[in-house]
Amino acid sequence: MLYFSFLHSFSYCSVAHIGLILSLRIVSMETTKKSTFKVLFYLKKNAPKKNGKVTVMCRITVNGNQSAFSTKLDISASNWDLKYGRVLGKSREAQDVNGKLDKIRLGIEECYSKILKNEGAVNSTKLKNAFLGMESGEMTFFKFYEQFLSDYEKKVNSGLRVNGTRSKYKTLLRHLRNFVLTKYGYSDVSFNDLTPDFVQDFDYYLRDDQSLTHNTIWLYMIGFTTLCRLAMSRKHLAFNPFSEYKNTKKDKDRGYLLRNELEQLVTFNCEKKKDELVKDLFVFSCFTGLSYSDMKGLRNSNIQDFFDSNQWIIIRRKKTATSSNVMLLDIPKMIIEKYAGFSKDGKVFPVPSNTVCNDSLKRISQQIECLKEKKVTFHLARHSILSFRLQISRLQEIFS
Repeated sequence: MLYFSFLHSFSYCSVAHIGLILSLRIVSMETTKKSTFKVLFYLKKNAPKKNGKVTVMCRITVNGNQSAFSTKLDISASNWDLKYGRVLGKSREAQDVNGKLDKIRLGIEECYSKILKNEGAVNSTKLKNAFLGMESGEMTFFKFYEQFLSDYEKKVNSGLRVNGTRSKYKTLLRHLRNFVLTKYGYSDVSFNDLTPDFVQDFDYYLRDDQSLTHNTIWLYMIGFTTLCRLAMSRKHLAFNPFSEYKNTKKDKDRGYLLRNELEQLVTFNCEKKKDELVKDLFVFSCFTGLSYSDMKGLRNSNIQDFFDSNQWIIIRRKKTATSSNVMLLDIPKMIIEKYAGFSKDGKVFPVPSNTVCNDSLKRISQQIECLKEKKVTFHLARHSILSFRLQISRLQEIFS
């Protein structure tokens, strides 16, 4: 009886224990179902490259939510095994690409296990960023760029830098973000992603996708180079991604006004006072060589009497911060006297915005026969070749 009683008790405990194990296993299975994780490689067929190859993309799925990024591997679409997400064949190229895909998969799985262990929960975006080295606490290139812009804005506010250059840096950042999102599917990039191939592909993107001119691209690349050099000096970037990139500025004929064209512009009577002001500022720039930004910041204190009994403009160029000394001739003196007292804060001229100036010049040039076919902008004034054998006495009449 005791034996059977023991067996009965043992059977009851065993059944209860087995039931508990099965219950835990079911819960575990249910938890696993709720936390699905999958890595899939596929081709970005909607954006083939010029050589006919397409980019291999990686899609991470966690609990039904997806995040994708480019593997930076390009293959021929005909060699792709859609079922297994690998390159067909045993060629050296196939083995190389498949080996890299295996490393990517293994790296993502390791990141998944690490995040799950440390934080207890994973999402696709966090996993992608962790694999790409872009965790929230780590410095990325775009975070670095945003900090650079913030510091640059402080310099603009203090007068050390100009707002126009800051605008160019902001436009460059917008192009870089669009490029990274279009080509790689990233919202940010690590410094390790900045390679010679990245730089060259960005150049192609600006040329082919954005249809920018050669000199505009050259200008943006100078800004990009500046950022990379700064990142290298602060030990964020280990090498120069521009080491293989070559680009030079193409000489461009900006045009200029001829003697008769300038004479007709000077003697033209404007109906609107605003147009007359812009015309006088343009003529002043022709005779002094000052740029729009330099004229806008020109103060009465910049005009000084020298030992040679002549008046000189003594300024530091806004764009280059270099010293510039210009002797005032009669016509520039007349223009200064004409607008004396019109401006505030010690400024020499009440200079309108660059857009307003160019609109006025366009309106004026359309009324002068010899200028109708010429694009007259404020920038054109500095490139106009002046011979001081012009009929100055005739030009002075409108200012007398």
